[in-house]
Amino acid sequence: MLPLPLTLLSFLFPVTLSAAVGTENSATKLRGVVPARRDLYTPTSSGTWKCLSGDKEISWAKVNDDFCDCPDGSDEPGTSACPNSSFYCVNEGHEGASIPSTRVNDGLCEKECCDGSDEPEGVCPNVCEEVGKEYRQRKEAEAKIRRTGGKIRSTYVLFAEKEKKRLQASIITLKSDVEAIKKEVNHAKILLDHAESMSQASLAYKQKSPLYQSLVKHTEALKSLQAKYKALEERERSLSDVLRNLKGGYNPNYQDMAVLEAVRGWDGLNPEAVPAPAEGANVDENQQLPVEDEWNDASISALLNEDTISLLLKHEAHVTEEDSSEEDSIFDLESYVPDALYPSYENAKSQVVGWLSKLGVVRENNASSEVASKARERFNTVSNQLRNTESRISEEEKALTKLSDPEWFGADGAWKKLDGNCLSYDTGEYTYEVCMFGQATQKSNNGGSQNSLGRFSSWNTSAPVGSPEYYSRQVYKHGARCWNGPERSITVDLVCGTENALLSVSEPEKCEYRVTGTTPALCITTNNNGETSAKGNGGGKEEL
Repeated sequence: MLPLPLTLLSFLFPVTLSAAVGTENSATKLRGVVPARRDLYTPTSSGTWKCLSGDKEISWAKVNDDFCDCPDGSDEPGTSACPNSSFYCVNEGHEGASIPSTRVNDGLCEKECCDGSDEPEGVCPNVCEEVGKEYRQRKEAEAKIRRTGGKIRSTYVLFAEKEKKRLQASIITLKSDVEAIKKEVNHAKILLDHAESMSQASLAYKQKSPLYQSLVKHTEALKSLQAKYKALEERERSLSDVLRNLKGGYNPNYQDMAVLEAVRGWDGLNPEAVPAPAEGANVDENQQLPVEDEWNDASISALLNEDTISLLLKHEAHVTEEDSSEEDSIFDLESYVPDALYPSYENAKSQVVGWLSKLGVVRENNASSEVASKARERFNTVSNQLRNTESRISEEEKALTKLSDPEWFGADGAWKKLDGNCLSYDTGEYTYEVCMFGQATQKSNNGGSQNSLGRFSSWNTSAPVGSPEYYSRQVYKHGARCWNGPERSITVDLVCGTENALLSVSEPEKCEYRVTGTTPALCITTNNNGETSAKGNGGGKEEL
């Protein structure tokens, strides 16, 4: 029989050895397991373990034995035996990460596993301390930029709130003005109808005059010529685009005489191609400079919009004007007559004028024509004022709707501040300019032409409307067509930054451009719960 001390040692040694083996075995079984799932990797009292899919039960010894037993691959979280499994790297000192199990024990040090746990011990060094420090510094710098940008963004939101109040007040004022102007229009219409009824017969006779008939024909001819001119101008613009693209895209080394003659012809006709006089060169002072034509499209349209009836009455008043003190004293009374009494005054005046015309003192037709002309002018003036005011109301209401539209300036209107803000980037050969929510252009730095890259079309349609990802991209479409190619377009990819700027330009596909940039409008700060802030995105209190 062994002495008591030796007997006790014989019992303790197997227990200690068993505990050590159990601890090592547990660490091996839990290799590659996500911390949140470690409780699921516990054997039953009978030494078995059920696959996480629940459809198969295996021996606990088969877990992480480098052989795939479970259909879902859950029995091999720490080996590459199951292709549909994943391996979790603890990465102490940094952040944990998961990689596909196929990349475990492949002899390559994965950057996601900075602790080297994806390979056998000693293969990959543990660099988590350095990687974690660099990562935290980078995140801290990004957080600082986001906080600064968030403060700038909050001013954008305040701007949108002020703009909303301004638009609302403007619409209320304009609607009030419309009601008042409508009353003026109705009153002016009554006066016009009354004045025209007195001079209708005289007016019909004057309209038969050769001068008026010629004026009408000239007006119709001018309208026809203007329509044809606009059609030709549009064709000329399209042809110019074709020739400009041909000049910019053709190969001068390719001996195609037809193309060469077309380019030379374009240089001869294109005013942009005429070289400017060199510095210090003699300039002929007697050389006549081209005189700007006063009859442009706007002036011709204004001429065509004039009322021929009013012109006829003005002409009649001018031809038959008499410096009669008696007649002037009668018509000057109009400025003292209240609007409510104006119809009665007109009736009385027509009777007096009738008596005077019988006596040969005044001419009735001239007086009635002048009254009708003034009445028509007043009616046209207030009618135009009504149309302009109603048009302004429509524009203001559209602007108010877009201000809080998620597909335009966002729910909080933060992007309104950037409306019309133009950002540019110089590549050396070209300067690219993007006017936010407007048009994007490409201009040659060597004196060439400017090409349209399209107008604002949409945000990032592949992301949910209103999300930060949605506002991280703007798409501009339907620009000038490339030579033998598609219409030009440009995509603007944005990230949070402390200023509005473009950072790079590329052309991944022919005539399809991509620029990157920064803007404070994307610096949406979050609170401790990960929720977006109020001033940053319309949520809770902003954390700066």
